[in-house]
Amino acid sequence: MSTTRRTLLGAALGGAASAAVGLPAATPAHAASWQLKWSPSASRDGLGAFETVEDDRADSHPAGQPHIRATGDNWRFDMHTVDRDTSTDRQRQEVTGLRTSGSSYLRWTEGQTWRITYSMYIPASLKATTTFTHIMQMKQPGTGTSPIVVQSLRRVNGRQTIELKLAGDDILVGRTDLDPLHDRWTDVDFQIKVGNGSAGSVRWILKTGSTTVVDATRTGVDTFLADRVRPKWGIYRSLGDTSGSLQDTYLLLTGLRGYQLA
Repeated sequence: MSTTRRTLLGAALGGAASAAVGLPAATPAHAASWQLKWSPSASRDGLGAFETVEDDRADSHPAGQPHIRATGDNWRFDMHTVDRDTSTDRQRQEVTGLRTSGSSYLRWTEGQTWRITYSMYIPASLKATTTFTHIMQMKQPGTGTSPIVVQSLRRVNGRQTIELKLAGDDILVGRTDLDPLHDRWTDVDFQIKVGNGSAGSVRWILKTGSTTVVDATRTGVDTFLADRVRPKWGIYRSLGDTSGSLQDTYLLLTGLRGYQLA
């Protein structure tokens, strides 16, 4: 990612080993460890678990609201083909951030290392597309900021895949077939060192049951624009798909946990 791009954006908008995420080795006297900082429950906290909720921002489909809600132990994101974002060439139903109380949320800043674990259920109706379909993003807060990291459902040579990319520099971290993950729970373990230039790193692990389907790491990469990094979950997809894959669908998340390396 170019220094110019970061400068313009900033001016405009104001259990894994440490080695796996590109950290310096800890000394035995002060070993680094993951410390639980966020452990919401859908049944207890509902949408109060998140910093913000972006549900039908353009009020395009009142009959479908709420598109984002807690149901039992899960958070559910509904997407209908008639839904439109404020940019009408795309659809968005997303939540952002990690709220810890009514007025407090966690801030991911430069030099920190964070880890998110959760389970997701991707139904067969949520398909990979020829354009973007993101189901998790890492972004700098603020209107108009570009994504830093995206977990996406993408068609590659006609094949449905799920992938993780560093979006700014278009660096593929990992990719695997989506079809075997449809209609079942998949465990996600995502780790990020927030670093400028080449000081950042990410690790992405997907598991189904006891089977690890992806365990990919990238070090020496740019994971910071300005201010802070904030995670997003939900369905954010382009209407430009040419594969006929857009249909009414949903996404389920459960067991969200947030850890900081300390």
